[in-house]
Amino acid sequence: MPNNSPDRADGGLRPDGHASAIRIPAGLVVLVGPPASGKTSFVRALVERGQIEAEAVVSSDEIRAELFGAAGGPEPADSDAADATDSDAADATDSDAADSDAADARIFEERDRRIVARLAAGRTVIAESTNVTPQARARLIALARRFDAPVTALRFAPDVADLLQQYAERGRRDLTTADVRAYAAVMSRDAGADRLRSEGAAAVHDVPGRRRSVAPAEAAARFAFGQVLSGYHAT
Repeated sequence: MPNNSPDRADGGLRPDGHASAIRIPAGLVVLVGPPASGKTSFVRALVERGQIEAEAVVSSDEIRAELFGAAGGPEPADSDAADATDSDAADATDSDAADSDAADARIFEERDRRIVARLAAGRTVIAESTNVTPQARARLIALARRFDAPVTALRFAPDVADLLQQYAERGRRDLTTADVRAYAAVMSRDAGADRLRSEGAAAVHDVPGRRRSVAPAEAAARFAFGQVLSGYHAT
């Protein structure tokens, strides 16, 4: 398909050829939202629809499962969980906390390595983790700046009632209702659109969900992702 085809957007196909699809430039896409807010369902729909390749998604939860076989284990903390809730730390022994910190460090080192590899190859990459705190986002934005890659933030901000319902439906055991509420509070306080732009996001978009009666596949269809960084030439 020619690069100037009306069905292309920054090197990527527009979903279903809709001219109204929101164009996401090739670069780093940072998902921002509490646990159970719909991030995983959204990226799964993107992959299933062929809008992005599976390798473009770098998920901290999946990396934890790969490294430790803990598919249902706690979400890697990084600064997100450390700032969002201290309930785990209060209940853990010093040894448990040290083990958890070491595991989280390995997970995020591997996540960063995969993100850097994608950006170095001139390819779009989606960082799938909560990223509700400025500290967590700063780490990712710094990676993008190494390659002059634009950063797009996609916000997942259901109201608390919908968030708790989705949390209950998923049957997660690694988080409590209080934890989910705490993440939502941090999201509300520290992850508004203006804040994300001030941190370095070139564009910020809200991903619709249950509150607007939008299913993941429908939400995915509203976006078109560029695949190759501007000015990059594969050899």
